[in-house]
Amino acid sequence: MADVHDKKTRSFNMSRIRSKDTKPEILVRKCLFRYGFRYKLHDRTLPGKPDMVFPRYKTVVFIHGCFWHGHKGCQYFVIPKTRRKWWIEKIKRNQQLDAEHNRELKNMGWNIITVFECRLKPKKRDSTLDQLAARLTK
Repeated sequence: MADVHDKKTRSFNMSRIRSKDTKPEILVRKCLFRYGFRYKLHDRTLPGKPDMVFPRYKTVVFIHGCFWHGHKGCQYFVIPKTRRKWWIEKIKRNQQLDAEHNRELKNMGWNIITVFECRLKPKKRDSTLDQLAARLTK
């Protein structure tokens, strides 16, 4: 099935999708800052430019959108009905890059925590943030 939008409309829509400073990311940042954690943002010197870097704990945190990173078994990961092949390849490539970056970071001695956006929905948010804070101090 062809795209339902013309190229100009699709380009505009895609340009509005943020890669950093997303709502889930800001939510996590504010909470952890309140808990007393200090961090660096989007460190370009590290593979994958982690969303948050905690040098004191030698830990990086990635906050992934369920759709963009193909969160298996998640209700928010639904492949669109149009251009399915393209989307499947796009999401697979994102997953491959995630795996490569995680390998490189582990080889460099970093601990990696990945938080999917579905874990930040109101029902699961508090427990997810408490678990994240506990993992950071381990």
